[in-house]
Amino acid sequence: MHHSDFRWTRRQALWLFAGAIGTVGINACTRSTSDSSPVSAALGITTWIGNTALYIAKEKGFFEEAGLNLDVKTFSTVAEGFPAFTAGQLQAVTPVTSEAVSLAAKGIDYRIVAVLDTSVGADGILAQGNIQSIADFRGKQVAVQEGGVGHFFLLQILAEAGLSADDIEIVNTTPDAAAAAYEAGNIDIAYSYSPFMEKANAAQPDGQIIYDSSKMPTAIADVVAFRTDFVEANPQAIEGFVSGLFKALDFLKTNEAEGLAIAAQPLNVTPEELADQLKGVQLPDLETNLAMLGNPQSDLYLLQPMTALATFLTEQGQIDTPPDLTSVLDPQFLKQLKG
Repeated sequence: MHHSDFRWTRRQALWLFAGAIGTVGINACTRSTSDSSPVSAALGITTWIGNTALYIAKEKGFFEEAGLNLDVKTFSTVAEGFPAFTAGQLQAVTPVTSEAVSLAAKGIDYRIVAVLDTSVGADGILAQGNIQSIADFRGKQVAVQEGGVGHFFLLQILAEAGLSADDIEIVNTTPDAAAAAYEAGNIDIAYSYSPFMEKANAAQPDGQIIYDSSKMPTAIADVVAFRTDFVEANPQAIEGFVSGLFKALDFLKTNEAEGLAIAAQPLNVTPEELADQLKGVQLPDLETNLAMLGNPQSDLYLLQPMTALATFLTEQGQIDTPPDLTSVLDPQFLKQLKG
């Protein structure tokens, strides 16, 4: 597989580093009783371009400088780390918003302290030439994975056009297979994401990417969730994490070549490939993070889309009942950093 044919995604459960992942041991962190001593925490991630700032902060020692010894554990999917997170063996994970809702529905007490990335074009809907608008989806088959992040994305798009799930026929298909079916001409409408989406679009010159995630920037986001007990016992460690993360984002702006080289290594791509792939996501800065986690008046505020997600996941039978999400977003550390 050539690197240029593949874009790292947290949505694919691939054992790309089976040996390394298989031997990862999860150990409970050692907590410091002194504010002046470093605090240790374990963070569960998957191999994904949205972690670019995390990779840089870890490599450059920005977390350690701020008094946090962060042990980063890599899983094939973030969800594989949820049992350890639930048990307190991991202090933090990086779920997509739908996974964060599911964790809350299971009664896991956590706080979202930062947003790592949002999809701004990496996800989209392919439509053949006879489909000119979303309204034309009525009565048509649409290839999308039921219960997945793309399913909710699709329903939001339909709602904007005054349609609902009852107006279409869903063909339950994974994003890569949906793109392949579209490319082969076997289906007229399909949800997919990069790089499958672009490849399929190029193969169907009469078709188009009729809608992509750049038009709905809060629909698909990866967040950093710390256990509430850890946040309350170690606020200075969360301060260190947040400051390290944004120091790394600043570093990427001022030292782009070095930053890309650092992050490309764990992603197993070239720096040039990473730069291209990052065009499909946004790595939100401090101001954008504050809007997403701390400003109910902002269109970017995550409580509304996450609440809608909770209703959707309940309707889909993915969770039993919508959880109370009012205390999940925790912008206090972002506000401290802003000063």
